[in-house]
Amino acid sequence: MQEHKNFWDKNAGRYDRFMRKDRAAYEEMYALIWPVVKGKTVLELATGTGLIAKSIVNAAAHIEATDASVGMIAEAKRDNQSAKLHFSVQDMFRLPYADKSFDVVIVSNALHIVPQPEKALAEIHRVLKDDGVLIAPTFTHAGNSFSGKVRAFFMKLAGFPLHSKWTSEEYLRFLQQNGWAVRKSVVLKASFPLTYAECEKTEV
Repeated sequence: MQEHKNFWDKNAGRYDRFMRKDRAAYEEMYALIWPVVKGKTVLELATGTGLIAKSIVNAAAHIEATDASVGMIAEAKRDNQSAKLHFSVQDMFRLPYADKSFDVVIVSNALHIVPQPEKALAEIHRVLKDDGVLIAPTFTHAGNSFSGKVRAFFMKLAGFPLHSKWTSEEYLRFLQQNGWAVRKSVVLKASFPLTYAECEKTEV
């Protein structure tokens, strides 16, 4: 995991510029997330520079936004204007929060880049309330166009850690196999297909 942290620490300053190309898809995603988090206590994992958290904080009651990268959290804190938004460095596999602490957990574009994503889902299952919602949008690289495959190849050369290559259908099936009922899914058009998934807890 350490080399992945180093990759994100090194690229923290460039991250927002990289994401700007997919602004339209992200705006669509914020519109989907906004009503789900309205008045809720939210945990975001792999927040990066806090793009999502800062875009939805006005709707939420409170957001704990976390990332494993010290560099990313430093970037995120830099222009945080909201008292309702708290950033911290945390390991998504070992969260310091009590069972059933949050109404909503968001993990965006992270499950495909961590080893053992099912372990992350088990930890999310623990900290989410029984009637809570998991929002888990993820780039589903296996559905890439040719140009997307070329971009993915060069990102891999640059050290981008890609562990799971799912199609949208495979990703949704993966969620269902690991304790989640998908109540809503949308594929958003971005540099790579972005599968937005809203889920509720089931028994694993």
